[in-house]
Amino acid sequence: MAEQLGQFRPTLWSSNLIVNLDEQFVGAGLTNRNYEGEITAKGNVLKILEIGDITISDYSEDTDMTIAQLTGAQKELVITEAKSFSFGVDDILKHQSAVELMTAAMAKAGHAIAKVVDTFIAGKYTETGVVTSGIGTSGTDLDLYATHLTAASNIIGLFTNMNRYAGEANMPDQRWFWIPPWLHSYMIYAGIIDNTAKGSSKLSPPGYGNGFRGSYMGFDLYVSNNVNNDGTTWNCMFGSMDAIAFAGQIIKMETGRREKQFGDLVKGLYVYGAKTVRPDHMGVAYVAPSGLST
Repeated sequence: MAEQLGQFRPTLWSSNLIVNLDEQFVGAGLTNRNYEGEITAKGNVLKILEIGDITISDYSEDTDMTIAQLTGAQKELVITEAKSFSFGVDDILKHQSAVELMTAAMAKAGHAIAKVVDTFIAGKYTETGVVTSGIGTSGTDLDLYATHLTAASNIIGLFTNMNRYAGEANMPDQRWFWIPPWLHSYMIYAGIIDNTAKGSSKLSPPGYGNGFRGSYMGFDLYVSNNVNNDGTTWNCMFGSMDAIAFAGQIIKMETGRREKQFGDLVKGLYVYGAKTVRPDHMGVAYVAPSGLST
């Protein structure tokens, strides 16, 4: 095994981990990931690539137009977070393929990092800028359990209000709503989506991203357990892809022999950062499954 991992190629396995991350991200997949600059360490500052506003002017015949220069809006994203991972491979496992072991390990590392990153992004709910009413508050959540067994009025009211506020905020198309599994199941049980027995159509989600479970009332629904919550209230963000900028990179991947055991050690370092750049394109619904029993 030592010989096999001795041929370890950091670039190859870093790429493998990036693929695993992309396959696991939910929250990070709802962000703007276009940036300019190189990520080499925590503290790096990147330029977020986005186009500034375009001015519309009156046109008069035989009058020269004022030409506006198309420039990128100057916003910066700081890489504020650094997370390491490591795992050992005992020599007693040398009968197994190093590639198989590494592939499995990278899949688990990707899942673990994605959970940490998504949790970090979910915490951005405190930075939302869309003023709302009728979808709960930080002090009084919206109880969705009371009606889900017999009617869908609360859930439909939630989406109706969200749709209104998103429209009033001029959010671009491809709006998203990040929800926990229990809310998705309520929508099915109430016959809003994926329940032909109660009159709703069966959704066939295309490949819009990890966690995608279809669309309803103009919002793409993304489901994961990483929605910010305190066990009582779930702070479910909704918005458009330009609301949050995110960048991350594996900057180190190394292998070596374990000091006090017969085996090899693999370790890596992942750095990342996120910034709310369009708070006016993001809101939050404070919802609760009060009375839920298992």
